[in-house]
Amino acid sequence: MSKEIIIRGRDKNVDIALLEDSKLLEYVSSENNIDFAVGDIYLAKIKKVIPSLNAVFVDLGYEHAAFLHYNDLGPNFQSLKTVLKNIIAGKNIPKFTQIELLPEIDKEGVVSDLLHIGDPILVQVAKEPISTKGPKLCSEISLAGRNVILLPFSNKISISQKIESGDEKNRLRKITKSFIPNNYGAIIRTAASGCDVSVLEKEISELVAKWEKILAKIREVRNKTPYLVQREVDRVSSLLRDVYNPSYSDIIVDDKSLFEEVKAYISSIAPEYEKTVRLYSAGPPIYEQYGVEKQIKSSFGKTVPVKSGAYLIIEKTEALHVIDVNSGNRTKADKNQESNAIEVNIASAIEIARQIRLRDLGGIVIVDFIDMKENDNKVKLYETMKEAMADDRAKHNILPLSKFGLMQITRQRVRPELKINTNETCPTCKGTGVISPSINFVQEVECELAYIRENTEHKKINVRVHPFIASHLKKGLISIELRWKFKYGLGVNVVPSNENTYLEYKFTTNDHEEIIY
Repeated sequence: MSKEIIIRGRDKNVDIALLEDSKLLEYVSSENNIDFAVGDIYLAKIKKVIPSLNAVFVDLGYEHAAFLHYNDLGPNFQSLKTVLKNIIAGKNIPKFTQIELLPEIDKEGVVSDLLHIGDPILVQVAKEPISTKGPKLCSEISLAGRNVILLPFSNKISISQKIESGDEKNRLRKITKSFIPNNYGAIIRTAASGCDVSVLEKEISELVAKWEKILAKIREVRNKTPYLVQREVDRVSSLLRDVYNPSYSDIIVDDKSLFEEVKAYISSIAPEYEKTVRLYSAGPPIYEQYGVEKQIKSSFGKTVPVKSGAYLIIEKTEALHVIDVNSGNRTKADKNQESNAIEVNIASAIEIARQIRLRDLGGIVIVDFIDMKENDNKVKLYETMKEAMADDRAKHNILPLSKFGLMQITRQRVRPELKINTNETCPTCKGTGVISPSINFVQEVECELAYIRENTEHKKINVRVHPFIASHLKKGLISIELRWKFKYGLGVNVVPSNENTYLEYKFTTNDHEEIIY
């Protein structure tokens, strides 16, 4: 399996595509000047206390106040609050490792006992602004590295559940305890499995130094709120930090400055793989060259093709996402309804897992699969979905099919859903309407031809299309029309028709009768 990361720079935007065997699995599009990013740390003040929600609103300079719930204060909030109060008051405090941590706060406590309007507070962005909601915050500060997440005001060490080996967990816990300073805890990430002691020690030292710089910065700007004390690394480095591993054979970048940045980052975490970073300088745009643009156009619309005519309908409501699985009335005569249903459902489950990750869908996702009667098939579908989503980094939970044939999925929402408008302006009405992306036209017609060949007796087929489209399909020595003839063993003939609108097509016999299928 070949795995590639394709990075495109354009103006203030950076687009990152993760490919496996040339198939788009993850796509991130972000602005370099984004206001809030997950991981940003702010020195701020309490704007409003809401006892009924057991939460407070915090002013970060955003249009909508940020939200901080009592449960997100962190168990060691009293220690953080005391240190922050002393720094802002200008008092001399001992070294961080010498501070005596205060008792943990009550899990069932109320926020009004700890915070009041105007109180200074150190917060970290946990979720970016979504719709009309401001950012969601936490006060349990964490500093993420590639292998370790450092937790100031803690003495606990946790190991990623995805590291299955008990011996490896014990090794990582033992070596981390041997050199992590007092008053620091850590979460050992999955990427740390098999890591050398020197690598972990160096990373923890760098994260400790970062925290000490944050404390120094707070002392410097203690009278300025809200103030961005620490910005999370840019999204390129952030994504690479979370997803990169040596299995990626190539990281290809089309922008010189981004190339230098990515190369420097890979060199710092895995110098032996620095050569996998390449600067793209060929003629065609990088996303066209690697087939990313076409996959974006076909993957982000309301309707997503699966195979053999089946398709998904993906809708978003205020409360949840709904995905409907449709067979498209494509059934094989040699199979019964149950066999067709499980075949379409299995293929759809794999595509749904890809779509959830690709669009970064969060919250509640309801999937309406095609009804099945056999319990074995229902279990098989459930296991397929779990396996397909196993590589998703976001926390998620999948429930078996309900008695109504619905599957419920919850997935951690951190950033807004990625939305890409794939519709194009209609050339006929000059912009008063839209059409589906034209880049998918050939694939769509091909899919229909494949179905006609398998399910009808027709051997000679006329494809009636707009003259402009006809010229494209007939262009070249080995035209698309000719390739269709060889591929499907049909007498395919592309016929220009002024009666057809742009991207409209009809299949007819030589007697000009429309083929019904």
